[in-house]
Amino acid sequence: MAGDQLKVLNALDVAKTQWYHFTAIIIAGMGFFTDAYDLFCISLVTKLLGRIYYHVPGSAKPGTLPPNVAAAVNGVAFCGTLAGQLFFGWLGDKLGRKKVYGMTLMVMVLCSVASGLSFGHEPKAVMATLCFFRFWLGFGIGGDYPLSATIMSEYANKKTRGAFVSAVFAMQGFGIMAGGIFAIIISSAFEAKFPAPAYAEDALRSTVPQADLVWRIILMVGAIPAAMTYYSRSKMPETARYTALVAKDAKLAASDMSRVLQVEIEAEQEKVEEISSNKSKAFSLFSKEFMKRHGLHLLGTTSTWFLLDIAFYSQNLFQKDIFSAIGWIPPAQTMNAIQEVFKIARAQTLIALCSTVPGYWFTVAFIDVIGRFAIQMMGFFFMTVFMFALAIPYNHWTHKENRIGFVIMYSLTFFFANFGPNATTFVVPAEIFPARFRSTCHGISAASGKLGAMVGAFGFLYLAQSPDKNKTDAGYPPGIGVRNSLLVLGVVNFLGILFTFLVPESKGKSLEEMSGENEDNENTKSDSRTVPIV
Repeated sequence: MAGDQLKVLNALDVAKTQWYHFTAIIIAGMGFFTDAYDLFCISLVTKLLGRIYYHVPGSAKPGTLPPNVAAAVNGVAFCGTLAGQLFFGWLGDKLGRKKVYGMTLMVMVLCSVASGLSFGHEPKAVMATLCFFRFWLGFGIGGDYPLSATIMSEYANKKTRGAFVSAVFAMQGFGIMAGGIFAIIISSAFEAKFPAPAYAEDALRSTVPQADLVWRIILMVGAIPAAMTYYSRSKMPETARYTALVAKDAKLAASDMSRVLQVEIEAEQEKVEEISSNKSKAFSLFSKEFMKRHGLHLLGTTSTWFLLDIAFYSQNLFQKDIFSAIGWIPPAQTMNAIQEVFKIARAQTLIALCSTVPGYWFTVAFIDVIGRFAIQMMGFFFMTVFMFALAIPYNHWTHKENRIGFVIMYSLTFFFANFGPNATTFVVPAEIFPARFRSTCHGISAASGKLGAMVGAFGFLYLAQSPDKNKTDAGYPPGIGVRNSLLVLGVVNFLGILFTFLVPESKGKSLEEMSGENEDNENTKSDSRTVPIV
């Protein structure tokens, strides 16, 4: 295959791991660090928003966000992310990865800052402003998914490509953890400076006026890591695969990669034109030929990411509610507003530290050893097992003496989500589609995942409510309860196992081998040697 491949692409495939690989991981990874911080920090402050803006005088419990407002605040960024994944994924194939990469970062920086601002003091005005800017924040975050994955896969060598792409995604774990740690620091500082009684002692004084700054600072700090990497992104050269195979400029591809790899690479313009002449007759996205070659692959990547995110985001966004249900976070009325932020942040940080972060890095270590398919299959299998192990004897886990066991089992489901499909669903779509569709197909796969995240996030708000209407949260209809919700998630994970069979293994293969682009080139050569019989 290497003989039919452009020398510049072969040089990338066989390159030893060098400093530029790590630079690319850091530049792309800091985007994902920011993405995770921005997406998950909202779950740290939703209880605080309820106390500040929806306090009911005389109520025995602190104020909470009404169901429609909670759904909007938690889910609007996902709507933006889904739109951004589709739009910037498509744009990345049209304009080039590098041109679009800086745009997504600027959107993220501006909207992170703006989401901490509000027009007016009324609850409706504050929530409308927050939702508006979090939609556009999500739009920028969405663009980072297909572009980061595509850029890293196109820069990497074939031996360690899986580890490099999953290392970019693994920065999410540090982003989630950083959000929790920063919220702990801010809430501790405000609690020390502005002490307040618990809600049960004095409902009004339990939420100090300065608490309104806490959530704003937590949300706005997400702009800092994104802004820090803007310059580095602007200096990255376009990937050789885009320049040569899509823009058809062999000379620029060779000179860019000669500079990056610090070796002389021959520009093969004739070979690029030979490949592109075949491409001009080749199939377009969603054509009959595309569906024949890659239809099942696209179904595999979209369905597995969709199913994974239903389970992953329903747990992650609402883990504070699960911890409250089993008593890990004390009843809201026994704390003041800032103490509640501290307790929720501490729980999220512990889960990230003990299971989320290690899970990601286990994938980095083993993805090029045992392969994508095995890791994804194993992850879905153990997520199914642990979800049913939590759900079936759920009453057992709610007893005080068994709470630590619940947290361990819950952590293991996170560990195997991240040492499993949460990482592989990100890696594989960046490897198996042709260069001219790679960013678009990754965006479609990622958008399918965010659709699953919305199902999980919105659905879980209602599903996890108690079947007894007297025990539901204010404003919610009766649901099926936490136990039955966990059973549903177990079934979702089992479906993930089945759809994984549609996803091909890409370990150790070049991107052109996986996408069939080398095959196209070989066919062109054989066609040109064939003498037609009249």
